Amino acid sequence: MSETTRSTNEYSASNITVLEGLEAVRVRPAMYIGDVNFRGLHHLVYEVVDNSIDEALAGFCTRIYVSINKDNSITVEDNGRGIPVDMHEKEHRSALEVVMTVLHAGGKFDKGSYKVSGGLHGVGVSCVNALSEHMIVNVYRGGKVWQQEYSKGKPLYAVKSVGDTDKTGTRITFHPDPTIFTTTTYDYNTLLDRMRELAYLNKGIDITIEDFRPEEGKEDAEGPAKSDHFYSENGLRDFIAYLDENREKLMPEAIYIEGERNGIPIEIAMQYNNTYNENIHSYVNNINTHEGGTHLAGFRSGLTRTLKAYADKSGMLAKAKVEISGDDFREGLTAIISVKVAEPQFEGQTKTKLGNNEVRGAVDSAVSEMLENYLEEHPNEAKTIVEKVILAARARQAARKAREMVQRGNVFSSAGLPGKLADCQDGDPAMCEIYFVEGDSAGGSAKQGRDRRYQAILPLRGKILNVEKAMRHRAFESEEIRNIYTALGVTVGTPEDSQALNLSKLRYHKVIIMTDADVDGAHIDTLMLTFFFRYMPELIENGYVYLATPPLYLVKKGNKSYYCWTEEEREQAMIAVGDKGVHVQRYKGLGEMNPEQLWETTMDPENRQLRQVTIENAASADRVFSMLMGDDVPPRREFIERNATYATIDA
Repeated sequence: MSETTRSTNEYSASNITVLEGLEAVRVRPAMYIGDVNFRGLHHLVYEVVDNSIDEALAGFCTRIYVSINKDNSITVEDNGRGIPVDMHEKEHRSALEVVMTVLHAGGKFDKGSYKVSGGLHGVGVSCVNALSEHMIVNVYRGGKVWQQEYSKGKPLYAVKSVGDTDKTGTRITFHPDPTIFTTTTYDYNTLLDRMRELAYLNKGIDITIEDFRPEEGKEDAEGPAKSDHFYSENGLRDFIAYLDENREKLMPEAIYIEGERNGIPIEIAMQYNNTYNENIHSYVNNINTHEGGTHLAGFRSGLTRTLKAYADKSGMLAKAKVEISGDDFREGLTAIISVKVAEPQFEGQTKTKLGNNEVRGAVDSAVSEMLENYLEEHPNEAKTIVEKVILAARARQAARKAREMVQRGNVFSSAGLPGKLADCQDGDPAMCEIYFVEGDSAGGSAKQGRDRRYQAILPLRGKILNVEKAMRHRAFESEEIRNIYTALGVTVGTPEDSQALNLSKLRYHKVIIMTDADVDGAHIDTLMLTFFFRYMPELIENGYVYLATPPLYLVKKGNKSYYCWTEEEREQAMIAVGDKGVHVQRYKGLGEMNPEQLWETTMDPENRQLRQVTIENAASADRVFSMLMGDDVPPRREFIERNATYATIDA
């Protein structure tokens, strides 16, 4: 732990700064936690855990425990100093109550208590309290156990001592308010991914997560149904090994950079592999900066300048007779950039883009110095990297030609659109949606059943190219992928990033993948999602990508019909109509439905079930796509065996 991130042990009520109250949180919760759906629900947990992480960054916490309890409440406990409980001078009440009930109240605003912090910078725990049906806090501090309970953010009684203790720390248990959230069921794997990520980003911290909700058929079992423990001794080096576990590495160990520039702690790990994608994940104070920012810009500039200087000096570029660009240095690169900034300035659409100008120079300088030393000390690895760069440059030139073919065809007239596209009549992208449909048969039904005012249909011919294992120019040479680009109206390349997606002429704000409800359909879904994640992540980040959900069964008796999306719904429908004279049809393909049925079940906004595709954790998504669509078979088999217990395979 750098000395600049340590703070004094003088942490008391006087360090708690109050800015404003909690009035608006319950009225407009999405302003504070993003939304009141799945993402916002899990964000509550992250905010509480971030407080414990901040204690660890300050040097006073080594263990964090998280549990999903039987009633779907959450408990977070740490062994930090414990929230101060003495009287707050200005508020004339316990500092604990101030922290838990007043917005923007916390030690993070006092520079002597925390040098850096994550989360919503003091908003977090009080917001969690305001949006919880019930919360109870126990503080272990000064040899006493202190306690206070709350209902919807309001204290039920004054802070009181409830016992003696020889430990320190804070324990918070909360139950999200069901009148606020559209769902109150936590997903273990989502929390698991975040806890793993935090363990890698903060080496030396023990993080345990447990799920006490009983598994089906094991209601009487004792102890947690699921439990995982994370501890990383090597931090980002372990993170890189985890992300690249299913990729063939081009060097025995990751390049690792750790140091401080201009008072900014910087930690970076990077490794080249045999893939063709750039996988760079950046963090500021443990916050995943999806939109990048100045720390990412500094990394890219330092990497490009240093590698190019080495490649020129080696003479390999002159022999290759190829023009190199910045993109070439990042093909097949997995990298993680983590910086700690005392006062981060975030910008961008989702406020996850770092804007501090001083960070760019600091990261650029650190990368240049450390990478230059590495290349001089590891000539074999340096040669391998330059050879990879040269190969990428040649592939990029081929990809540019293929991409130009795509973009030349991107003329917005009937002649410039794919021949199989049945376009919609409305010209407002915000009102329009496009269905990518598996096969001509289903595409024909969809074209007949759709609402042609705002629904466009593009049939897909079989399975699209697996872009996880293909060079970029191969992807742009694929007819199906060219048709997708042309139909959507998007182009590749922006002034900031030559490989970024330009959405300025996007023609639809709902991009819906519609495939059969069988194994082949699931495979096509995965291929399409891999393509969107690797080549069009901006569509996912903007919330434009969806999966259609066709029904599995039609249960029919006389003039009564029930569409069923699950086995449970089928069983309930069977009970409703009785046993005699019942006809059950299992839909193995979209083509088995006539246009009216397809509209009624899968395309009608009044009845359909669309699943929005989101990226909750980009690093975990990167690893999953690499594992599912890469060359390494054993981990893919293990993943399928672990997650396919719910699936049925049709003969």
